[in-house]
Amino acid sequence: MANDQQRLLYLFELPQEDIQVPRAGGSVQFKFDETPPSVATRVGISPSVNLLIPERKDVALQDLGTATSVPKGSAFSFFIASHRKAARDLCDFFMKTSGAEDLMQVAARVHGKVDETLFVYALSFVILRKKELRSVRLPTMVEVFPSRFVPQEALSKAQLQINRMDPNQTEPVIIEHGPDFSGTHLKPEHRLSYWREDYGINVHHWHWHLIYPPAMGIDRDRKGELFFYMHQQVIARYDIERLCLGLPRVEKLDNWRVPIKDGYFPKLTVNNSGRQWGSRQDNTLPKDLRRRELGEFVDITDLEIWRSRLLDAIHQGFMIDRNGDKVPLRDDVTSGKRGIEILSEALEADAGLSVNFPYYGDLHNRGHDILAFSHDPDNAHKEEMGVVGDLGTSLRDPVFFLLHKLVDDLFQEYKVTQRPYTEAELFLPGVKIERAGVVRGNEADVLLTGWNTREFEASRGLDFLGKPVILRLTHIDHKPFEYHIQINNDLREPKEVTVRIFLAPKFNGQGDVMNFMEQRILWSEMDKFTVHLKPGKNHVVRSSKESSITNLEELTFKDLENSGPGNSDEQVAFNFCGCGWPQHMLLPRGRPEGMAFQLFFMLTDYAKDKVSNPGGVRRCANGVSFCGMQDAKYPDARPMGFPFDRVPAPLLQGLPVNMTADYARLGNAFMHDITIKFLGEKLN
Repeated sequence: MANDQQRLLYLFELPQEDIQVPRAGGSVQFKFDETPPSVATRVGISPSVNLLIPERKDVALQDLGTATSVPKGSAFSFFIASHRKAARDLCDFFMKTSGAEDLMQVAARVHGKVDETLFVYALSFVILRKKELRSVRLPTMVEVFPSRFVPQEALSKAQLQINRMDPNQTEPVIIEHGPDFSGTHLKPEHRLSYWREDYGINVHHWHWHLIYPPAMGIDRDRKGELFFYMHQQVIARYDIERLCLGLPRVEKLDNWRVPIKDGYFPKLTVNNSGRQWGSRQDNTLPKDLRRRELGEFVDITDLEIWRSRLLDAIHQGFMIDRNGDKVPLRDDVTSGKRGIEILSEALEADAGLSVNFPYYGDLHNRGHDILAFSHDPDNAHKEEMGVVGDLGTSLRDPVFFLLHKLVDDLFQEYKVTQRPYTEAELFLPGVKIERAGVVRGNEADVLLTGWNTREFEASRGLDFLGKPVILRLTHIDHKPFEYHIQINNDLREPKEVTVRIFLAPKFNGQGDVMNFMEQRILWSEMDKFTVHLKPGKNHVVRSSKESSITNLEELTFKDLENSGPGNSDEQVAFNFCGCGWPQHMLLPRGRPEGMAFQLFFMLTDYAKDKVSNPGGVRRCANGVSFCGMQDAKYPDARPMGFPFDRVPAPLLQGLPVNMTADYARLGNAFMHDITIKFLGEKLN
């Protein structure tokens, strides 16, 4: 008898194929009541699990709203308003089901009638949100849509190899990919392909937007602020990676009326259909978008006007709502939303949450749209959108970071208008960090990075005549390490504190030690956790694998098949926790000769940090800093990025603040230099 996990897991397998094609190596098959036994079976296959789908009169095309408007086999983009409407209609339809069996039957009947990515998105969205499906987990997108992660050429070679192999051979075909990725090093931007095209960060971006989507009636706690913070951290980490390679930091897309210097040729296919993603030549000039078939008409002038209005609001200190009333923008609020939240909801934008959607517009989403169709803005060539238009592939394109640097520049423009933190807000009397650093094995303060590989089953997403095909993906990785922190608690009673750890390069691109303002937006959150300090000396040890920003690994179909019923606390939390920065990218690359970095440690008062949450909420061990907590408020009362989200106080303990190290005058803060070395070889 199939459990809830099995009932729903195989709906994600082979999304391009008929739902009745056997799955799980031929051992599982969906069967419609009205289908003769001989249909959609293979010679020699005898499924051991039959998932029966009765006829459903409550599942008809007219019930799906606009969900059928996105053509099958084409790209689905959450940045396009008509596609978001299609997604909402399909999600609303699936949400009417009750339980795994009901959802399985309805989804199986809808499968094949709507776009494949839209189907997977809606099914994932509903599983994440239906309380009765808390034990069901989602398979990694790498196996659902392998053609988004591996060039079509490699997949075609595997198909050809299978066509020529002995029918009785059971050994899987291996597809090796990386570290060369999409281009040669003749162009400087290609040196970063290993980072932008990493499967982990692209899956993270997909999963994050699945949890925090615009225009889906979702208003999670601090959703707008998380949009700012998560993307700001992505930009910071990308800038750091560029500095590791001797490249300049990203410049914002400041002028839409000049050509985009770097092109991008993804070499991927859409939805396993064979249709190519659009390519952008070097020096492509963005143009007004006139995609009649999508209902998308966007002028570059609109983007310029929206940005100007947002800047006006930032510097005036308020936005204007639809009634013409002023909505103050400030982060020092005791109730209601912080200014960063209000600004973000207008910038991302969520039409249902924006204070004035018609006036402040849709800069972020429409920016993605114009860039995704810059190579064919009027559909004259009938070209598909570029990868920057899709949540699961957009980080692959260098232009994503130019656009999000523009977005982050607006957020930072707002943040510098906020008053600096006072010494009282930064200081925690009674506790002092005596020493802090990192240890790897028997070596202190030297961390190592290199290459590693991870294997996925491509044959779960693509049909290779029923034969097993494995993707072996090369990715950046690091040797695990530990933080060691020695803390004195001079109070007479125990004290609970929040430990905040950040990492940033010590030197800028010119080789100079960075001052506070230059380094401020490069500080990357590494971990945040609570510690119970006893009076006197305390030695805190924390593993890098416990990071509050990371998701340890992507669960495969095989992992989920072997996981049992899926009702342990860890399993229950996984779908939500599947959102998170990839553990293998926790550290920046560094350099072969070693690169100087700084760690910043800070202790804050947990009594002031903690947030009141109802009992029995679903907690999440991983990714909480970037993804929040399911069914609960974000578990940190302070503004995200504290203490680096604002400019420094002019004086601290009577002396000027010029460098981040000046914060270490406070006993609850500590700076420490470390080195990161890139080995350039596979890690054991």
